[in-house]
Amino acid sequence: VQLVESGGGLVQPGGSLRLSCAASGFTFISYDMSWYRQAPGKERELVAHITSTGGRRNYADSMNGRFTISRDNAKNMVYLQMNSLRPEETAVYYCRAVSGLRGRDYWGQGAQVTVSS
Repeated sequence: VQLVESGGGLVQPGGSLRLSCAASGFTFISYDMSWYRQAPGKERELVAHITSTGGRRNYADSMNGRFTISRDNAKNMVYLQMNSLRPEETAVYYCRAVSGLRGRDYWGQGAQVTVSS
């Protein structure tokens, strides 16, 4: 099983980034997918969640419509489009796959996002 995040980097405040997560080794279409982030010295927090079919999406309140989660079940990919980024959103962003039916929970290794001028 692998979840590999990419697309992180340095961006100026107000800028945009698109994170990608490539999944392999499990039945992707059977799993809900989420993005989390962990800033230095803080707990890991949920950013966005999408159900297995993509029919429902949920976001943390602080996203305020700036972030969009999506998935491509044909490519085993999940994405996070982040707009109007703020310095306080500097964190490691993680991809997570969960199947309650199967009792499985997988995490990626994380991608660093730094928002700074």
